[in-house]
This record gives sequence, structure tokens and C-alpha cells, in this order.
Amino acid sequence: MTAYPAIANRYDFVFLFDVRNGNPNGDPDAGNMPRMDAETGHGLVTDVAIKRKIRNYVALVRGDTPGYDIYMRDGAVLNVEHRKAYANFGIEPDTKSKKAPKDKAQDLTRWMCDNFFDIRTFGAVMSTEVNTGQVRGPVQFTFAESIDPIVPMEISITRSSVTNERDAEKNDRTMGRKHIVPYGLYRAHGFISGRLANDTKKGTGFSEADLTLLWEALTNMFDHDRAAARGEMTARRLVVFKHDSDLGNAPAHKLLERVEVKRIGDSPPRGFGDYAVTVNTAGLPQGITIDNKI
Repeated sequence: MTAYPAIANRYDFVFLFDVRNGNPNGDPDAGNMPRMDAETGHGLVTDVAIKRKIRNYVALVRGDTPGYDIYMRDGAVLNVEHRKAYANFGIEPDTKSKKAPKDKAQDLTRWMCDNFFDIRTFGAVMSTEVNTGQVRGPVQFTFAESIDPIVPMEISITRSSVTNERDAEKNDRTMGRKHIVPYGLYRAHGFISGRLANDTKKGTGFSEADLTLLWEALTNMFDHDRAAARGEMTARRLVVFKHDSDLGNAPAHKLLERVEVKRIGDSPPRGFGDYAVTVNTAGLPQGITIDNKI
């Protein structure tokens, strides 16, 4: 269980990452083509995909550490995880009414927050047949959107091996398709609410240690998420605006607008060096500090 106090500040941040010759987030409803805004041609990566990579990184580096289990993991049966909370308090869930005991409801939710990193971070709806409540997470992401329109390429591939003897007799080397983005620089925004972390009744307990781990995950997660389909993905910039209060000292959009990304030259971008990233630090609102994590 986490032994650290909850964060006492609000944070807003800009996260830049790029992809080279890969598919950063395929759309299963479109033959796994890279996700795109149909009107602008800009590439998209969902907030769910970003959170998935964070969860995977935390599971990799802290999987055996108490308090850092992952709730939304591949193949998980959520009710099984909820029963662990009930077992901790020596009670049985009422699966007919689907309600948690009134005198233990808050304790059950707190246990889930204390034991699962992603619940403390992103929140969760845990009001299933085995009810452990629901919490609103202090950390949220937007979709990532590419700075420029992307031009997905469909690459033809063949296989050198066959599945069975029948295919071998036919010399079947079925053609396949692989979708890639030659290059794309993506921008996502993130928001962290100190109040949703430290509220005495509804706060998740997201701590300073959790925050440090989140920054670490954003910085390093692509290095541990390599796959043939994803090509080369790299975290490029992480610009964090820290408020000196848990509710904040300035509107998020006014701070995020201070980070400008512009393409250099007119040729199609093929690397991070084709962009200039500037952060306007002049006239910062009182109570705001900027930290460049990458």
C-alpha cells in the first residue's frame, strides 16, 4: 500500500512524441490503419492507448511492489480483483443487490486505490456485481494529434513460411498488408488535479511518488513497447506547468498555448529536427513554474 501523502499541486503538461515508419495507434474498424481525423488528415492516438503504455511500464518496473498492481491489465477479470478488497475486510459481496455494505463502502474503494496504481491515477468504475465503488482519477489525457497531416502508407508483405502441408503443396505465400506512417510528430495534453488526489473523502491518494513514476513512464515507456507494427516511437518533449495550489492558479489552455511547435522548411517532415519547439516563459501567471522533464 502507498505510504506517501497525496500531491498538493495541480499540473498541466504538453507531451510530444513521434513515430517513424510505424503505426502508433491502429483503428480496428478501418483495417488497423493509423487513426486519422477525416477532415484534416492529422493523425490521432487515443488517450486509452497512452494510458495503456503507462500501465504496461508501471507493471514492468513495479509489478512486484505492493501498491503498484495494475487493475486494467490484459486478461484481467475485474470482479476477481474486487473480491480481494472484500476478503481483506473479511466480508462477502452481495452480488444480488450489487451494492457495497454502507459501513464498508468507502473502505473498499480506499483499498482499491491503495493497491492499484492505475486506479489512483486514472480512476475507475468498479460498481459491478462485486461493487467496490467508483473514483474519478486526478490524471487525464487528451487524444494526441499530429502537428501536420500524415500520409499513411500501405506496405505489401509476403510470408516465407506456411501454416500446414496443404499450403506447402500449393506453394502458398499469401500477400499481406502493413500500415505505417513515414513520420509523424504527435502532441498530447495532460491534466493532473491535486484536489482529486488529496480530497479527504473522494481523493484517490495519488502521491508524489506516483507522480514521479508517471513522469518516468512518459519518458521511458516507448523504449519498452517495441513492436514491428509500431516502428520507432520516441518521447521528445514533456513540458510541465506546476501550480502552487491543488485547484490551480491559471487556466490550463492559456498555459498550454505557451508551447509552440512549428515545422522548419517546406519539405515533408522526416525527423524531430524538422520542427522547432519553443516555450514562452515571459509573464508567467503568479504561482506557476515550468519544468522541462525531457
